[in-house]
This record gives sequence, structure tokens and C-alpha cells, in this order.
Amino acid sequence: MREPSDNAIEAAESIFIGHGGVMRTGEALAAGIHRRTFYWMRDRGRLEALSRGVFILASAPLPASPDVAAVMRRVPKAVLCLVSALEFHGIGTQIPSAVQIALPRNVRPPKIDHPRVQVFNMSESAFRAGVEQRSMAGTEVRVFGVAKTIADCFRYRARIGLDVALEALQEVVRQRTVTPAEIMEFARVDTVETVIEPYLRALL
Repeated sequence: MREPSDNAIEAAESIFIGHGGVMRTGEALAAGIHRRTFYWMRDRGRLEALSRGVFILASAPLPASPDVAAVMRRVPKAVLCLVSALEFHGIGTQIPSAVQIALPRNVRPPKIDHPRVQVFNMSESAFRAGVEQRSMAGTEVRVFGVAKTIADCFRYRARIGLDVALEALQEVVRQRTVTPAEIMEFARVDTVETVIEPYLRALL
């Protein structure tokens, strides 16, 4: 493959930097990077794959959570949830073994070989409640807010562990990150108010 000009390479790097260093192939081409330049940079190690079709500029700092950035690039309609959301908000000590995302019940889970993804299909009302828009490595990330995440942890306690839900609840109540009323608001959405209320009362 013929080497692109220095100007073409510099322009491509600038485009990547403008997107936080991370882009999907289609995004990069649509942003004006010539296909030949893109694949030359990939083949020469100037672009590194985070996941299939998602690349990071090798000279750019690695995102704090590269797996999350890669998954949210590939599934932009998903919402980061549960332990992944707790980690995003800096709550608890748990490290997710997979990127945990929520999707509506009628949406098929994405086929992603790497990184590992765990999908939680939610009702339409639960999927739409408490969603926040954040940015990570130039990627728009949809993530459940703290109160909704606490409620979700109790809703899915059989899959993630009751100890995870309790640790998160204790931390946010003691640090007053959210109010008990906010937690109970989303507990009603998740139909776990009778589960959470006794634990919440014990902490007040």
C-alpha cells in the first residue's frame, strides 16, 4: 500500500484527537479520513483496535475505561448500568467482569467478541428512567444516574449479588450522594421498593 502524504496522516491524527482519540471506522471515513490513509495507519500500528471496528490513536492517552468507550461506540443506544455504572460514578469497590449495558426487552443483544459484554434487558419504563448523558474519550455515554443504579442493583441482585447492592446503598446514603427519596422513586420504577425500604430504614 502506497504511503499517504505527511499532511494526510497529520490531518487524520487531528481528526482522531478531535474525537477524544477513539473512533469507529465509519466515523473516521465520514469525518474525512481517506480510506487508504486509515488502513495504512492501522497496518503501521498508528491505530490500535479497542474492539471490532473501533480504533484508538496509538499516540493518544488510553481512556480511563477503554472497554466502556469501545462498547458504547458500538452500541450507542445502550445505557451503562449496574456494576459498570457504579464504577463510572466512583461508587463501591467492585470491578465489573464485563461491560454491563441495558437495552429494551425487544432489542437483540449485540454480538461483540471483545470486550466482554453483559446485557440486561429492561422494560421500556425502566430503560428510560434516570438516564444521564456523559462524555468519555470523545464518546457520548448514556449511563444511569446514581439513584437509578442503586435501584437496579436491587432489581438484579440475583445476578450481581446482594452484597454489591448493599455496599452501594450504604456508601451513597452515608456520603449523601443522593437522597433516600430519590432512591425510592426509582425503586418504584423497578418494583423493588419493598426490598429496598427495610435496608434504607436501617441506615437512617
